[in-house]
Amino acid sequence: MLRNAWVGVLGLALAASVVACGGGSSDAGKPAESAAASAAGGGQKVDPTTAGSVKGMVTVDGAVPKNEPIKMNADPVCVKENTSPQFQETYEVGADGKSLGNVFVYVKDGLGNYSYDPPTGEAQIDQKNCRYHPHVFGMRVGQTLTIVNSDPTLHNIHAMPKGNQEFNNGQPIQGMKMTHVFSAKEVMVPFKCDVHGWMNAYVGVLDHPYFATSDKDGKFDISNLPPGTYTLEAWHEKLGTATQSVTIGAKESKDVTFTFKAPAATTTN
Repeated sequence: MLRNAWVGVLGLALAASVVACGGGSSDAGKPAESAAASAAGGGQKVDPTTAGSVKGMVTVDGAVPKNEPIKMNADPVCVKENTSPQFQETYEVGADGKSLGNVFVYVKDGLGNYSYDPPTGEAQIDQKNCRYHPHVFGMRVGQTLTIVNSDPTLHNIHAMPKGNQEFNNGQPIQGMKMTHVFSAKEVMVPFKCDVHGWMNAYVGVLDHPYFATSDKDGKFDISNLPPGTYTLEAWHEKLGTATQSVTIGAKESKDVTFTFKAPAATTTN
């Protein structure tokens, strides 16, 4: 009963903060349109008849630490929503023991002054089974991020950017949705849930469409890239970043592999 009362009070407080801070509506309208317009750029359009692509793999050299187990006992709803043991998604290693998922890969430099179509559709992050889905993803400046609570319990989403506006919104009701628009590029913006300390996620916000997140097999694909020489960067939440240069010609597809070094094993006396 005490816990239910606490959750109720916190839910009301967070719900009130959503209203007080404008919730998901504060970024709608003209600010979103302005951000989307700035993300479109002002140069020449990319010619799809000459565009190429970069496809590749992300691997890890060595054995990574085991993902930390998650204890959800503090919230009975979370326990009920998960029938199997849960672990953090820090190291998403494939069945081969080498491929690495949840790595954000993007064009860091070399694009020049191209003009892109404004972002269409929406990005989404869902709070389901007391986890964020997806764990790592990308979106455009000016694109709408829809934040959903699919669980019958209180969640909040706390974004902690360095170059964008911080927000911390409560969602006490199942099915509740709100939106946010980032106004500046930033790699990466971390999310956390102040109610459930194990919940975390990351988003890369870019002013161009050339980014991808490696899948469970370590694969990624960046398409419709104009001919040129580019610096690609791969980002992992614990292993840091890796960069390499790639040159693609007209209609050319290049294969690229990023390899991260596993952290050194720690020893105890």
